[in-house]
Amino acid sequence: MSLVFLRAPSAIMRNPLQEQLLKAGLAKKHKIAAAVREQNQQRQGKAPVADDDERVSAKQLQADRAERDRALAAEQKAQARAHELRAQIRQIVETHKVAPAGEIAYRFTHDGAIRNIWVNEALRKQLAKGTLVIVQHDQGYTLLPRAAAELVYERNGPVVLDHGRAPASTEQSVEDPYYQRFVVPDDLIW
Repeated sequence: MSLVFLRAPSAIMRNPLQEQLLKAGLAKKHKIAAAVREQNQQRQGKAPVADDDERVSAKQLQADRAERDRALAAEQKAQARAHELRAQIRQIVETHKVAPAGEIAYRFTHDGAIRNIWVNEALRKQLAKGTLVIVQHDQGYTLLPRAAAELVYERNGPVVLDHGRAPASTEQSVEDPYYQRFVVPDDLIW
């Protein structure tokens, strides 16, 4: 004996809870049919369109994330460029430095303090003329030729003393003409 279940083609598949609700009179047939259609659409990926507020907030969130990512990328790029410039300055100084050797203390000011570097007479004259420049390197100071110092200037490097370059400020006070008569030599030994 075999049982054959026949089903009408227009019958909608319902779960047992829906059948019970129909029999009890708590639900209507067309409401259950609408719920089944909605479930089928969700299974097939045809979800109803999201609200405009949700779409606008999602787009705003996406735009904010993109802006934050751009700002972060720009900051990282600037840090990488600064690191690259420091490495270039370090390489220039290492390849072109002149060894300070001698018995004469050449004094100069840096960061509000008087510093000195030991040089001989020839190096002292070159410093006074401006053919040599003092550059801060690592924890000390190094002598560089003018050409290498120009490369360091291009990269905004720490040039401490340069007699061959014009002063940065060209402002003249009222008293300047008077004091211009009294010239102080650059190679003055303290």
